[in-house]
Amino acid sequence: MDKKVVYSGIQPSGSLTIGNYIGALSNFSELQEEYNCLYCIVDMHAITMPQEPKNLRKNTLDILALYLACGLDPEKSIIYIQSHVPEHAELGWVLNTIASMGQLQRMTQFKDKSSKSREVLAGILNYPVLMAADILLYQSAYVPVGEDQRQHIELTRDLAQKFNSRYSDTFTIPDMMTPKVGARIMSLQDPQYKMSKSDSDENAFILILDDENAIRRKIKRAVTDSEGVIRYSSEQSGLKNLIDIYSSFSKLSVEEIVEKYKDLGYGKFKEDLAEVVVEGLRPVKERFHSIRNDKEYLEKVYTEGAQKASALARKTLRKVYKKVGFIPR
Repeated sequence: MDKKVVYSGIQPSGSLTIGNYIGALSNFSELQEEYNCLYCIVDMHAITMPQEPKNLRKNTLDILALYLACGLDPEKSIIYIQSHVPEHAELGWVLNTIASMGQLQRMTQFKDKSSKSREVLAGILNYPVLMAADILLYQSAYVPVGEDQRQHIELTRDLAQKFNSRYSDTFTIPDMMTPKVGARIMSLQDPQYKMSKSDSDENAFILILDDENAIRRKIKRAVTDSEGVIRYSSEQSGLKNLIDIYSSFSKLSVEEIVEKYKDLGYGKFKEDLAEVVVEGLRPVKERFHSIRNDKEYLEKVYTEGAQKASALARKTLRKVYKKVGFIPR
């Protein structure tokens, strides 16, 4: 393949937020014009936390429909479901044999989750290795993720370099690819934390599929500060987050937004922001509902996607198996 490879995966663990849309989905359709892109629904990662099987199946198809609604073209990108390509788990096992316990226990998400649970499941410890396998299987050059995933990319790079050093050059060493604005959209109620659909306060996040009134209500209730002055400053983190959201949906620069609202106050700014978000999401939601109801089309996309992904994955896995000393079947 002449073009460099971009790999991205999203967990089907519930509805996605506008943070997912701004930081990932909205950029995907442009990337497929410049790169060879693989977009995966990582259902194997999702089961590291308990899932209701019927909900997992529904959420998986929801994510697939959202991929397509956001402009991904199955003729230009490979769109598939992780569990349909067993090479992910196979490479994950090989990489587990060169990953150290110390590395995995230092992962921030493992420390956070293990501190909140009396029983720590092995999947929580090992899933970063499976994530590394996801990326390395396809000789990915870039992974479009936010800053919160930097540690996982560094682990992936380390495992690739360790394998290449031990067995000779096998894997491409991937780099992060982050959008300039909105890479990390924060909670609307506590902007010190990333926006998350698992937040106990439903006013802290906006889902891509939220109805218009819910979007307006959540933005109206979003925290700002007592200054009443439109500035883009880390000292006004709530307002800064809202300006990032506005910029991402409107394509106006931060400077243009600050200038536009400098004398208008928070009320007018929030009112306009709500409409910008509502209008920005409307075509996505309309396409989503149309695509989601076409089960035959969705099945065609994920079946053909898995076939294409498997063909690429097998090439890498054959090299890996040969280098570690496995006898070909």
